[in-house]
Amino acid sequence: MQGTAAEGRGPVRYGPPAPGPGLPVLPALAAALASAARHAEPEPPGGGSALREAACGYWLRRGLATTPERVVAAPGAQALLIALFGAYDGDVLMPRPCPAWWTPQARLLGRAAYHVPTPAECGGVPDPYALLETVRRVRAEGGRPRLLLLCVADDPTATVAPPETVREACEAAVAEGLHIISDETWRDTVHHPHESLPISPAEMCPDDVTVLADLGGALTPPGWPAAVARFPGTTADARHRARTLDVLTAIGAVVAAPVAAAATLALAEPAPVVERARRAATLHARLAAAAHQAVLDAGALARPPQAGRHLYADLGPFRARLAELGVTDSMELEEYLTARLAAPAPGGHRFGDELGALRVRLATGPLLGATEAQRLDALEAADPLQLPHVSAALSHFSSVLADLA
Repeated sequence: MQGTAAEGRGPVRYGPPAPGPGLPVLPALAAALASAARHAEPEPPGGGSALREAACGYWLRRGLATTPERVVAAPGAQALLIALFGAYDGDVLMPRPCPAWWTPQARLLGRAAYHVPTPAECGGVPDPYALLETVRRVRAEGGRPRLLLLCVADDPTATVAPPETVREACEAAVAEGLHIISDETWRDTVHHPHESLPISPAEMCPDDVTVLADLGGALTPPGWPAAVARFPGTTADARHRARTLDVLTAIGAVVAAPVAAAATLALAEPAPVVERARRAATLHARLAAAAHQAVLDAGALARPPQAGRHLYADLGPFRARLAELGVTDSMELEEYLTARLAAPAPGGHRFGDELGALRVRLATGPLLGATEAQRLDALEAADPLQLPHVSAALSHFSSVLADLA
């Protein structure tokens, strides 16, 4: 893929981390990690049997039966995606916008990466007609489109793609011979699961979808890197799994034994883990809804957040005022808002959006408070928005946006 003007202007290529929960480590997970701290040996490449069996149980509870022989674990989604790129040859297609780390992974391996527009109602999944047109164009130019990345519960847009949209995109991809990698890291952070439950592409196209999930999305602390992948049950994909293991072995990407112990417990989903994930999702849903309303009240645009710990705002309506402040693109917008909010505010250029579009991902974690005690208070409060420190953080957030109107 051709470089962009943004690449020469600063650290664009390497994106920011995903929005964290901002919450203390769950005691049950801390105990599991501590109990395995004496284990000096790492897990074998691809994960030990206990970790992979726990991943099977996790997916079975979500309607995706599998076996340990079809599962691979790695120290984080980045390492796992690198290995998957190494296993599946060819050019990569992904929605625009997309997670900040996807495009750099493809570029690191010298793969061409093409961004495809998303439908108006959601992000994370390409518009099927735009996907078909992109595939035809890439082939006409001599490319070899092979992989499609998507995420039904999306970073950065915080939307959940409707099932019919997912089906149409997947059917278009399969018809063109693309293998799909479905990043389902955020599926357990959905704000209102009874209203917008993510449907995995693997349920629709079981022989053509590899599922990827970083446990830091909802189950484990982001600083304890662990991710799992579920391969289809075909003979060809058994070879792809073997190749993925080869890559993980070659780069030494193995899960540390203490982290594996905590990840195994998290994937088993005992009551404390399930309760923490549910309460965290509810808390961030409240914060995201309040932040979204502040964006709209100021006169900016954003889709209603449905998952995750963030929202994706379009500050294009403030273009004239921002220009007066010396802000004319998303890189300058990132610098300006990060300073004003005293919190990371990565611009849309990091997610594959055009540099000139004034879009930004705003995380809800910084609204929880500055101390562990404040963040726990927010988690346990019946109405966290009424807590003085949360109310003050939201007021500051709103005033920064209002100043741009």
